[in-house]
Amino acid sequence: MDIIFLRALKIETVIGIFDWEREIKQTVVLDLEMATDIRKAATTDSIDDTLNYKAVAKRLIDFVSHSEFGLVETLAERITEIILTEFSVPWVRLQLNKQGAVSGAQDVGVIIERGRKPEDGTHIR
Repeated sequence: MDIIFLRALKIETVIGIFDWEREIKQTVVLDLEMATDIRKAATTDSIDDTLNYKAVAKRLIDFVSHSEFGLVETLAERITEIILTEFSVPWVRLQLNKQGAVSGAQDVGVIIERGRKPEDGTHIR
C-alpha cells in the first residue's frame, strides 16, 4: 500500500455551536493520508493513473468553504465520505484541526480513519 498525503490544507468555513461562531468564518486545517497504489502511475508517468491530490484539495476546499456545520466531528465525517466515494480511496486518515478553539491550546480537533487499509505486502511510503 502506498499513501498520498496532503498536509496543512487551510480552509475558511463557518464551524461551531456558539451564536458568535455562526456569524464568522474560522480556519480549519486538514492533514490527510489516503491509501492508493502508485505503481501504475510510476510506470506510465500519467496523472490519469494516480490519485490526483490537486483534485482532492480543490473538491475539499469547495465543500468545506461552503459548509456550515456545528461540530468538527460532522465535518470530518463528511470530508472522509467525499474522499472514499468520489475518489475511490479504500482508506483515509484525516486530522481536522480547529486552531484556537480552546483558550491556552494551540491545536484542537479530531483524528479519524475510515475505510480499510489494503494489506498487499507493499510497504507504506
